[in-house]
Amino acid sequence: MSWEAIRAYDLRRAFERVTSGRLWRWGCVVVAGLVGGWLGLALGGQVVSPIGPADVTFSLTPQWHGETVVDVAPLGQLAFDTHRAPLRLEATISDIRLAAAEEMFTDPESIGRMAAGIGQDLRQGITDLVVRALAAGALGALLLGLLLFRNLWRALAGAAIAVLVLAGTGAGAAATFNPSAIVEPRYTGLIAGAPQVVGSAEAVVDQFSQYQEQLAGLVSNVSRLYEATSTLPVYEEDEAVVRVLHVSDIHLNPASWSIIGTLQRQYGVDVIVDSGDLTDRGSAAEDAFAAEIADLEVPYVWVRGQHDSMGTQRAVESQPNAVVLDGEVREVAGLTFYGAGDPRFTPDATRINPTVREVAELGGEQAEEVADGREEVDIAVLHTRAQAEAFDGVVPLVLTGDEHRRSTILGGLGTRFLVQGSTGGAGLSGLDHGSGRPVPYQASVLYLDAETGRLQARDDIDLGGVGLTSAQVERHIEPDPDRPVGERPTAPESGSPSATPSVAESATGG
Repeated sequence: MSWEAIRAYDLRRAFERVTSGRLWRWGCVVVAGLVGGWLGLALGGQVVSPIGPADVTFSLTPQWHGETVVDVAPLGQLAFDTHRAPLRLEATISDIRLAAAEEMFTDPESIGRMAAGIGQDLRQGITDLVVRALAAGALGALLLGLLLFRNLWRALAGAAIAVLVLAGTGAGAAATFNPSAIVEPRYTGLIAGAPQVVGSAEAVVDQFSQYQEQLAGLVSNVSRLYEATSTLPVYEEDEAVVRVLHVSDIHLNPASWSIIGTLQRQYGVDVIVDSGDLTDRGSAAEDAFAAEIADLEVPYVWVRGQHDSMGTQRAVESQPNAVVLDGEVREVAGLTFYGAGDPRFTPDATRINPTVREVAELGGEQAEEVADGREEVDIAVLHTRAQAEAFDGVVPLVLTGDEHRRSTILGGLGTRFLVQGSTGGAGLSGLDHGSGRPVPYQASVLYLDAETGRLQARDDIDLGGVGLTSAQVERHIEPDPDRPVGERPTAPESGSPSATPSVAESATGG
C-alpha cells in the first residue's frame, strides 16, 4: 500500500471518528436550529396589526446591524439605530381603511382617543410579532431538523435552540433599546430630498397652523377625496371614440397616482397625457416618483416641465409604457402627437434660463417644423402657454399646463388651447398660498373622433383639495369640431374656463 493511500485511509478514519462523536451531532443540531429558525423567521415572521385607521405590517429579520425601519412607500424609508442586537424590525403601512377613518373623524373627541389608543395598538402589534416570530422560527427549525436527521428528538432540540437564540436576541434588543434614536433618522428613497422638495418649511407650517382647529376635518376630507373618485361615472367602451386623460403639474404629490388610476379605469381611458412638472426640483431623489407610471395600464405621453430636469426625463423614459416627447412626432392610441419639453429649468439658480420672449420664439420655430412636416398632427403637447401660442392654425388641439388653473380658448386660426390645472393640487407646497385656499385637483377626459382625431367633447373633473370636500364633473361639447384649422373662425371665443359651459353631469362627494 502506498504512502498516499495510507494517509487517505487515516484521514477517512479520523473524519469518521469526529462525525460519529457527540460533539459533531450536537453541532449539526445547533446549525440546523439556527438555519431553520432563520428560514422560518424570513418566511413567517410578519404580522398585520391595526394601528388607528391604518393596517401596519410588522416583520422581524436577522441582520448584523440592528435597526428599526419605517417604510412609507412610495416616498421611501426612514431607518433608526434603535438597538444593538442583530435584528431588523420593519413597519410598513400596507393599507388605509377609509371606512374606519370616516367613522373616527365624525366624532370630534375621537382624535384624543385615537392618540391614547395608538400606543396600546402598537404594543399589541409588537407582542403579536414576537409570538409569531418565535413560533415561525421554532417551526422552521423543527421541519429542517426532521428533513436532515429524520429524528424527532434532534428536530425538537433544534427548535428549542432556535427559540432560545431568538428570545435571547429579542432580550438583547430590548435591553439596548435607545428611544432617543428616533430624532436621528436616515432617509432613503424619495424622501431623502424632503428638505429641498418642501421648500420653505416655515411658510408651510405657518399655513398649516390655520387648520389646527379643523384637523379632524382635514383628514376626513382626504378620505372623502378618494371616496369621491369611486362615485364618478363609468363609461362603456366605444371604438369610434379615443379617450385621452389630460393631467399636469403633479408636483410630487403621491395622491395623484391613485386619482389618475381611478379615472383611467372608470373612464376607460386609452392614453394619458401629462403636460409637465411631474416633480418639484428635478432632483435624483425625486426620480423614484416616476416609477408609479409603470403601474398605469395605458400609454403615458409626457413632456418636460420647467420643474423637471433631464434626469427626470430619463426616469420617465425608463418606464415601459411611457412615451416621452421632446421635439418629435409619435402616434399613440391612433392619434398623432407632437410634444416638446420646456427649455427652462427653474430650480437650478445657476442656470441661465430663456426669457418668456425667447420661449415664445422657440415655440414659433417648433410650430414651423410641425407645419412643414409630412405628418398631420392631431395634438400638440407643451408645458406653457407662451411656448404653445405659435401653434394656432398649425394643429387642431394644444394641451398645456403650468398655470395651476384650468382654462380654454379657441384661437383666432381655429386651434383649441386647453390649459390644465394641477392634478397634484400644486403638490407638497399646495397650502403655501397667500389666500389660504387649497388648490383643487384637476384633470380632464377628452373624447376624440377615432377617424378624424378631432375633439368632440371633454369632461372637466375637479376634486376638492385639502380642506375641501367636493367632486364635480362638467361635460363640455365642442362647437364645430370639424372646423378648418388655419382659417379665422367666424365667432372666436374668449379665454375663460367656461368657454363652453354646458354642464351635462356632475357628482358631488362629502
